[in-house]
Amino acid sequence: QVQLVESGGGLVQTGGSLRLSCAASGRTLSNYMGWFRQAPGKEREFVAVINWSGASTYYTDSVKGRFTISRDNAKNTVYLQMNSLKPEDTAVYYCAGGVYGGVTATQYHYWGQGTQVTVSS
Repeated sequence: QVQLVESGGGLVQTGGSLRLSCAASGRTLSNYMGWFRQAPGKEREFVAVINWSGASTYYTDSVKGRFTISRDNAKNTVYLQMNSLKPEDTAVYYCAGGVYGGVTATQYHYWGQGTQVTVSS
């Protein structure tokens, strides 16, 4: 059974950086790996997605230029480098794997348990 485990979350000040990691066990990473986030009282929202080779990435507008998604298939790990963090980035961040990718949560079949990111003002 596939297991995704996120790490790297924490508390950071506005303008700071964090690097999230998502390690897969039980199988290799999916063709498409995505990051989503969910703030209290809000729906889970798409953040970024990357294809198998890493050559194709896509970001939600609010994180473009600040976040970078990458993957290391040899290590079965996907990353989310987050720079210039803002209080509105505060959320639980989830990684997910899917065959076809996309920007909606239903397009992903495997999910991690999430890691909390808190950005203080």
